[in-house]
Amino acid sequence: MPADKDLGAIADLDRVVHSPARLMILAYLAAVDSADFIFLMNQVNLTRGNLSSHLNTLEEAGYVSIQKEFVEKVPHTLIRLTAAGRAAIRSYRKQMRTVIDDLLGTGSGE
Repeated sequence: MPADKDLGAIADLDRVVHSPARLMILAYLAAVDSADFIFLMNQVNLTRGNLSSHLNTLEEAGYVSIQKEFVEKVPHTLIRLTAAGRAAIRSYRKQMRTVIDDLLGTGSGE
């Protein structure tokens, strides 16, 4: 790799978003108003425990809201992307474009 490539932007990536599983979750949620837990679990191909763990991380970061209720005595969990989550995705996308453009030498100035 040429020495003039500045990869410092990689270190600044949001680690909450950068995780492949969490990025998939956020991508699905960005495309819908809300998703229930089972639908999301099937879409991202994670186990219940793994999805729960990632959703907890996303909720702690303020990127998703989780609403738990009972529908006809059956637990139902609804997940929504928050405004902060949408902003985090936009920021991540911008940062990744910058990193890739810098690596390929295709920045907006070239």
